[in-house]
This record gives sequence, C-alpha cells and structure tokens, in this order.
Amino acid sequence: MVRLPLTPAEVERGQRLGAVLRRARGERSMLGTALDAGISPETLRKIESGRVATPAFPTVAAIADVLGLSLDVVWAEISRPGAGAGGDARLAS
Repeated sequence: MVRLPLTPAEVERGQRLGAVLRRARGERSMLGTALDAGISPETLRKIESGRVATPAFPTVAAIADVLGLSLDVVWAEISRPGAGAGGDARLAS
C-alpha cells in the first residue's frame, strides 16, 4: 500500500490537534498521560508536536478520554478554518 503525501490542510490540522492536546495536558506529565492512554510517550510527543498529523482515531480517542476532552470539542477546534496551532482553544468537556 502506498501512502499519499499529506495535504497542507492535513498537516495544519495535525498541528492544531497537537496544540489542543498539549494545552489540555497542561502540567500533567507526558509519560503519565501516554501510559494512561495506552500509548508510548514517543507517540504522544509526535502527536503533540504535529509530526504525526493523522493519528489513528482510537489513539486520539484514548488521549482525549485521559485528558477529559470531548471528541466533539477536539474536532471543532481542529476543524476551524484559519485556526492556527497556537490559537485559543476552548477545552470544556
């Protein structure tokens, strides 16, 4: 299977996802968050930094659950047109 290159919109959405998760994690440790979500700290680091722009849905769902984030809120934040990675996300669950 050949993986197609990501579009600029997909890359930007991945950066926004990383920013939302990073802000929601706050002072909580990356290690603890990753282990609670059942993923490696390296995977969480790559998602938060935008290096993994299209993580699997179960991975995003597990991280959101650990952080107490609604998937609806996560989707709304990463789908906003023109929203930058450093934007002011409302992270109410």
